Amino acid sequence: MIHTTSNKKGELVSELPAWQALKEHVNEIEKTHLRDLLHDEARCMSMIKECEGMYCDFTRQRVTQKTLELLFELAEQSNLRGKINAMFNGEHINSTEDRAVLHVATRAHRNQKIMVDGRDVVPDVWEVLDKIKAFSDKVRNGEWLGVTGKPLKNVVAIGIGGSFLGPLFVHTALRTEPVAMRCSRDRRLRFLANVDPIDVARALDGLDPEETLVVVISKTFTTAETMLNARTVRSWLTSRLGPEAVAKHMVAVSTNLKLVKEFGIDPENAFGFWDWVGGRYSVCSAVGMLPLSLQYGFDLMQEFLAGANNIDEHFKNQPYQDNLPVLMGLLSLWNVSFLGHGAKAILPYCQALSKLAPHIQQVDMESNGKGVDINGVRLPFETGEIDFGEPGTNGQHSFYQLIHQGRVVPCEFIGIVRSQQSVYLKGEVVSNHDELMCNFFAQADALAYGKTPEQLRSDNVPDYLIPHRVFTGNRPSMSIMLPSCTAYTVGQLLAIYEHRIAVQGFIWNINSFDQWGVELGKVLASKVRTVMNSARTRDRKILPQDGFNYSTTRMINKYLEGKTQVLYPEGHDSFPIDMLRGVQ
Repeated sequence: MIHTTSNKKGELVSELPAWQALKEHVNEIEKTHLRDLLHDEARCMSMIKECEGMYCDFTRQRVTQKTLELLFELAEQSNLRGKINAMFNGEHINSTEDRAVLHVATRAHRNQKIMVDGRDVVPDVWEVLDKIKAFSDKVRNGEWLGVTGKPLKNVVAIGIGGSFLGPLFVHTALRTEPVAMRCSRDRRLRFLANVDPIDVARALDGLDPEETLVVVISKTFTTAETMLNARTVRSWLTSRLGPEAVAKHMVAVSTNLKLVKEFGIDPENAFGFWDWVGGRYSVCSAVGMLPLSLQYGFDLMQEFLAGANNIDEHFKNQPYQDNLPVLMGLLSLWNVSFLGHGAKAILPYCQALSKLAPHIQQVDMESNGKGVDINGVRLPFETGEIDFGEPGTNGQHSFYQLIHQGRVVPCEFIGIVRSQQSVYLKGEVVSNHDELMCNFFAQADALAYGKTPEQLRSDNVPDYLIPHRVFTGNRPSMSIMLPSCTAYTVGQLLAIYEHRIAVQGFIWNINSFDQWGVELGKVLASKVRTVMNSARTRDRKILPQDGFNYSTTRMINKYLEGKTQVLYPEGHDSFPIDMLRGVQ
């Protein structure tokens, strides 16, 4: 077979011999059915991996051993190993922003060495982590008090995108874990992301400002939604506790110390991170570690970092055939680029993982939703996937109809061997968690095997109902079982998904680490903001000369007509939480 060291400039991955071989191989796979593939015991044994304490079953993917060999060859011809090494070596693989991509450094052990531009960044990472530990310990043990002398038991983390979804995923995963519950007793952590005042109201509802600490998370301290929410909550604090409250009740996660200081936060109470940490990959940095350590304690969150680091080392060092993120990435790429499945469902049979799919939506779709390769060449094929999901068994009563009898959507089932909470009722056939896991096992087989007309007739189903009750099967899925849902295994799961997404991007030869697609809407929103301020201030309508098309002009005016009572010159501070409670 032909091997190349890397994609040549201008050479598309779809021009590589292995890509062409895989396209031809699709015809062989179309002649197979998972009912038959699952009877091949040797094949199944080779596609079940037990690594790093996890059990991963890929047998229900529409692949043979030959498919895997071709995918490994594609990885070789795409220089996957070289690109992985370049990431871990601190090379500027984010070429459009001239940055390294080193979220792996944020969970490195203290004795590891990771270089960026000739500098070992691990000591910098641990300087911030040590600062987080010292600060979170002070807050949690009552050494750091609010301006009125009360302990700070509530934390509101203000951030959006990666500054919100990743930390929320981890918080939701740990809330009912017994060790984490003990560590967080009598403490509350809330997140404020949306600029919608409803989100402000819900974040602040029931909180006592005297007992509340606010963490403002913005790398540049310029993110419009985050900073408006930060100013809103600052006003909520100072209107009740006075301007001196900011120093004791607000801290920042940012690199822009100048704007942090101008905002009123002491730069000593700012926790930094680096331009080689992308927002959606930042949960292991101060972005996630500060609010989560305030809630659960630094020691527990260090276990989370250790779990992520475990998979980092696995990803870096294991051969393709035993490398979980590589296998998951290659199989997803096979489903997208060769079998034509443009979506995947993330289905955790564990309520604690209910925020996994929303987090991976961002990490995956913001990373790999690109139309050009890393050289700027327009791609002749689709990249990325539409991600969605719900915990089982909720999803079964929502969208499983579609994935069983409608569109083919590859599914990723995630199960837990030992539940965080245990319930067993006398007289029941199985425990609650066993019932959940019965569905976990059954759904994967139902998708794979389906049900034929012959089987339905043998069940005495009337002929007129048979077309409605046929399940074609042959619908791919993979199953992952974690021993438990703890800080350590949540870290492992996070890193597996981060790296599998990188694998897909490396092979498609796209830049998975920039996100220019989010910028245009922000620019246009700024223009609307300026005109709306003028309309509010002068009590006027939007005019054609304001520069909007007919549709937008009319829509904005319709909006303004319904809110003529809100005129900025007569405005005053008004908090959603007050309005929610009927306070005038």
